[in-house]
Amino acid sequence: MSAFQDMGSLLLVRGADELEHAGGSLYVHLHRVAKRLTTLGASDTLVLAGLAHAAYGTDGFPTHLFDWQNERPVLEAVIGTEAEQIVYRYGACDRETTWRDLAEHRTVTDRFTGTSEELSTADLRDFVDLTIVNELDVLDHAPDLAPKLHQFLQEQLPRWQSLASPAVLTEANRVVQL
Repeated sequence: MSAFQDMGSLLLVRGADELEHAGGSLYVHLHRVAKRLTTLGASDTLVLAGLAHAAYGTDGFPTHLFDWQNERPVLEAVIGTEAEQIVYRYGACDRETTWRDLAEHRTVTDRFTGTSEELSTADLRDFVDLTIVNELDVLDHAPDLAPKLHQFLQEQLPRWQSLASPAVLTEANRVVQL
C-alpha cells in the first residue's frame, strides 16, 4: 500500500468518517483537500499533509484524531517527517496571531506551546497553500459559512499573494472572484 492509502485507512480507524465536517464527514473533507492539492500540482508531501491536516485538530476545528503530545511518531511513521511537520504546524497554528500579517513576519505561532517559528520560503508556501485550499473546500461545502469565508479570503488573498504557489493563488482568485 502507498502512504496515501495507509493514511486513508488510519483516518478510518481513528473515526474521521464519523465526524461531521463541511460537506459531509471529516474523512471526505480531508480527501477533497488532498485531491485539490494534487490537481493544483502540489508535491506528494503536501498532498499527504493535506490528507492528514486536521489530525491534531485545528484552531477552527478542535476535534483531534491524534494526540499531538504523544502520537506524532505514529503519524510520522505513516506519512513521513516532512509531511507530519506540515500537519503539526497547520494544526498548531494560532490563527489570530498568525494569519493576518504572515507575509510580513513569516512566523507561525503555536497554539499548543505558545512558541513561534519563522518559516523558510518553502515551508511558508506549503503552509499557505494548505491553508488556502482548506478554506476553499470549506467555502465550497459549508453554505452557512460562505459569507464569512468569502470575505476572509477577499481580504487575505492579496496579503498572501507573494506566499502562495501560482496555481493555488489562481484557483483561489477564481473561486473568490478577485
